[in-house]
Parts: sequence; C-alpha cells; structure tokens
Amino acid sequence: MAKLYFYYSAMNAGKSTVLLQSSYNYQERGMRTLVFVPTIDTRSGLGRVRSRIGLESPAEVLSPTDNILNRVRHEHASAPVACVLVDEAQFLTRAQVEQLTDVADTLDIPVLCYGLRTDFQAQLFPGSGALLALADDLTELKTICHCGRKATMNLRVDAAGHAVKEGAQVEIGGNDRYIAMCRRHFRSALAGEHTVPKPEALVQSQPPFPRPPGADSP
Repeated sequence: MAKLYFYYSAMNAGKSTVLLQSSYNYQERGMRTLVFVPTIDTRSGLGRVRSRIGLESPAEVLSPTDNILNRVRHEHASAPVACVLVDEAQFLTRAQVEQLTDVADTLDIPVLCYGLRTDFQAQLFPGSGALLALADDLTELKTICHCGRKATMNLRVDAAGHAVKEGAQVEIGGNDRYIAMCRRHFRSALAGEHTVPKPEALVQSQPPFPRPPGADSP
C-alpha cells in the first residue's frame, strides 16, 4: 500500500536535490512522476524546481485553493502516475495535506513531500504541522551549523547580517536571507550574543571537500 512521506530539514540540506533524484529514479525506469511546487515559491521561476547544485526540472504549480487529489486523479486517468513529489511542502494547506493522504490511500500512489519543519521564529509551518501529524513516514534530512553540530533552526537575517526576530512567516529568499543553525547558536544569535556568519564567508573559509591525510604531499 502506498504511503505519504515527509522529508524535512533546516535550510540548505539538499531537499530539492533529493526530490529531483527521486523523480529521476522513477523516470529512468519508464515510470511517470508528477512534481508540484507551490506558486508562492518563485525563486527559480514559476513552476520550476531547482537545487543549489544545479539540478532542475519543470513542475506543476500549486495554489492554496487547488485540490491536489482531483489534479492527480485527472492526470492518472490520462496516463498512469507512479509517484507524486511536492517541493516546499511547508506551504501546503491542511486540506491539501489531507488530499495527499487520499492520493496514497485511494489512488495507491506514493507521495513524497519535502520541506522545512519550522520558520525563523521556530514555529511550525501549517503544512509541516499537518505532515508531521498525518504522514506515514517521517525522515529528517540533515545539514550542519557553522559550529559543526546538526542544524535544526532557520535564522532569518537582514541585509547587514543581523538576526531578524519579527516579521511575516513567509518571506521568499535564499542563502542571503536564511542561515541554518543549531538551536544553541540560533538562540544566541537572536539574543545578539555573537556575530552571525555570512553564508558566503562560510563557503570561502573552507575547502569544498575535506582533504585526506597526505593530500598536500607530492
């Protein structure tokens, strides 16, 4: 029997990369997938999923009033759908998450959702809360804080790199607006106890991959 899966993480853990790889795995075997992305996410252009490492794919756009079950049922009737994948699933409504459970339960099509668990104030997104409650399978995709510990929080920063404490829950942005942090450094950043490292500074300060012992030897 098909299941509803929720893969969640902090920012920059590679969620879109994993989604695109999963979709490719089905397509490589001649199986059709449907990829959805909420209309609110326009960072890569409307109706497009793009990962930080350069992978990308067209996607079906999803507005808050759309009935996903009806759309998948219609597509499945015209040509069999092997898997449904949803990027930025934190922006789904509770009703849409319930519709996705019906896709799995009544159409017997597995559904893979990828998204953030919490916002910049450590509050659950509505879609994420519904998925945590209703999904059959929950998987955390891990990334790290600048200190090396697992990052679980999403810090929003302003143009000067200062932690933002208030504002709308949804503010579309990328590496220049959000930084993944462990809980300890998230709290201390909000309290102004330490300087927030800029993402580009972190990238420039480290080699892209760990150098093995003896790598500098001739």
